[in-house]
Amino acid sequence: MKKLLALTMALAMSLSLAACGNSGDQSAPGSASSNGSASTSQSDASTSTGDASSAGDASFTTVEEGKLIMATNATFPPYEYIEGGQVAGIDAEIITAVAEKLGLEPVIEDMEFDAVIEAVKGGKADIGLAGMTVTPDRAAEVDFTVSYATGVQVVIVTEDSAITSVDDLFAEGANYVVGVQRNTTGDIYATQDIEDAGLGTIDRYSKASDTVQALVSGKVDCVIIDNEPAKAFVSEIDGLKILDTEYITEDYAAAMNKENTALYDAVNTAMQELLDDGTIQSIIDKYITAD
Repeated sequence: MKKLLALTMALAMSLSLAACGNSGDQSAPGSASSNGSASTSQSDASTSTGDASSAGDASFTTVEEGKLIMATNATFPPYEYIEGGQVAGIDAEIITAVAEKLGLEPVIEDMEFDAVIEAVKGGKADIGLAGMTVTPDRAAEVDFTVSYATGVQVVIVTEDSAITSVDDLFAEGANYVVGVQRNTTGDIYATQDIEDAGLGTIDRYSKASDTVQALVSGKVDCVIIDNEPAKAFVSEIDGLKILDTEYITEDYAAAMNKENTALYDAVNTAMQELLDDGTIQSIIDKYITAD
């Protein structure tokens, strides 16, 4: 597991360099989400009167006048998922709180996970919130805000699986098929630690729910995914369990366009204030209990 420790240290360094402090499904795991087209306006936050908005003494521009557009992939409960035709979850509530501080209307655009950073880079979204972990490659493309949550990557297996710990994936002669959501950190870790090392094969899917269904149908031997959506899937689908040993721990942050420094400063300040006054923690506590 030395490679994982080294990767963890590298991620921590990138968080510092990127001015900081990578994926799930609908509320019923396994059901289809409305990827690619959903646009949801959330909260009653007041809107600004022009492209230039103010937060304290700072002026900034947004993609659309009076709005703060968030790109996400609503297949990652409890951070984002579809409920009642709208995007709900931790990140949806955080963007609502941030937008209220900035006097903007929050708008959430649901899309494929690997389109989130491109939307931010291309000026189609102001911010990317998708349970996203800071990595060196991502930090080269976008700026990340202060980290607002900690995630744990875990391994889901069937209850009768021969895989009993994470170490089994790295044992001599190991040759497992691992399911991951495409372009998530689970994909990145598994590719580097397992596929590139000749210890197995990685099967990539567009949705986290698809990886779990592949496990149920026997197409993959295990799934690497964030702990919170993992718990949601296991609670809904009989015959699955989460290994006791963690794969890796990581930090989540919001992705923003490198060119719009004024908006970055305003959003980052708002998020830090929401962390300091306990608002973000209270949002997380609504969805994730201590047990």
